[in-house]
Amino acid sequence: MAVRHRLIKVSPRTVWAVLSDGSRYADWVVGTSSSEPVRGRWPQVGAAIAYEVRLGPLRLTNETVVRHCEEGSELELEAHAGVLGTARIAIELRPWGEHCLVIVDEHPLQGAGGRLHNAGAEALIQLRHRAMLARLAGVCEEQERSERSKRPRERSTAAR
Repeated sequence: MAVRHRLIKVSPRTVWAVLSDGSRYADWVVGTSSSEPVRGRWPQVGAAIAYEVRLGPLRLTNETVVRHCEEGSELELEAHAGVLGTARIAIELRPWGEHCLVIVDEHPLQGAGGRLHNAGAEALIQLRHRAMLARLAGVCEEQERSERSKRPRERSTAAR
């Protein structure tokens, strides 16, 4: 069971804003080079995004589908990885003081990934999650800085 967590020093609202923007998936998911919504309204159940993975000259296009969503707190995805099969990725957001504790839980569901799942695969998933959560933290912190920098200008413009 590949479960990893990280305290991200922004509000849960800011983290959810990033997770709920399907066009930003490639900004925080390790291994993806681009993403775009293809079905439904992300992150509603059944919505999907297509993403591309580049391995040298190879370009693989796959899809991630929302299987469960509780706005602002839980997002469960089924990521399709071609011949490797699919994986369930559950992301939970918990308020932690003024910050957000993000918990990621990933399990292979179908295909070769499920059949070949072992301790070595778990270790690789843990490394990937560590990098993914670091990227998510960076994206969220940058978004919060951007939002803060806009606020004073809006106030000073309104005061004129």
